[in-house]
Amino acid sequence: MAGAVCRARSSNHQSNDWRGELNRAAREHGIVNFRGQPITFAADDAAADEPYEVFIARTGGVPTRANLHDFFNALVLLQFPRSKAQLNRLQSAAIARDGVGPIRGPLRDAATLIDENAVLLVTLRTDLVQSLRAHDWPTLFAQRRRAWSDEIMVIAFGHALLEKLVRPYKAITAHALHIPLAAGASLSEVDQRVAAALDDDMSPEHLMPLPALGVPGWCAQNNDASFYSDAAVFKPANMRPQKLSGEAIE
Repeated sequence: MAGAVCRARSSNHQSNDWRGELNRAAREHGIVNFRGQPITFAADDAAADEPYEVFIARTGGVPTRANLHDFFNALVLLQFPRSKAQLNRLQSAAIARDGVGPIRGPLRDAATLIDENAVLLVTLRTDLVQSLRAHDWPTLFAQRRRAWSDEIMVIAFGHALLEKLVRPYKAITAHALHIPLAAGASLSEVDQRVAAALDDDMSPEHLMPLPALGVPGWCAQNNDASFYSDAAVFKPANMRPQKLSGEAIE
């Protein structure tokens, strides 16, 4: 799908040892956690009773089950290592400070939403970000449609989102995070900006709901303007939770 740029590192040979291939790629590119420990993709039971984020922070091991959800998580980590390391730093520190309980708080809520379901909206067109924030779908997807081809780069970052996009359906809604860079920025630049921006003040208020298949180029059906008339998916602003202000993370 166009825009879902997270991809596996290419290999010169085939192997049935998919976890070994992920580890080879991590070693080759020097992928480390925020403590500088090498990242390894471990068996799914490696963490035992230790919280997932705490285990990664302590050991560099990433429990990786044999399913698409965890496989996509590994691919995102290989493509955006700084961002994923920062999310892990924030999550593990919050768990160490507050423990694991039924209420995670705004920081861990935001980190989870970004990790699982985010798209990165890379653009300097703040007017289009305002249109998304206001649920102004006609402006965003009709009047300014051409901007999506050269002034906005949309990157599927959340691994749960990537899993949904394997079998897409119209109602898939991502959490959009505005990254104020030119659409031609490299993925390394995007990774650096995201990692530098994520901090203890992060909250769900920085995110905006974006119907993923509404992104021009992500779905052939959205070439027909009637695609956007479905109010159950492209909700008016008065149906939007007020806490989602969509502020850029600077």
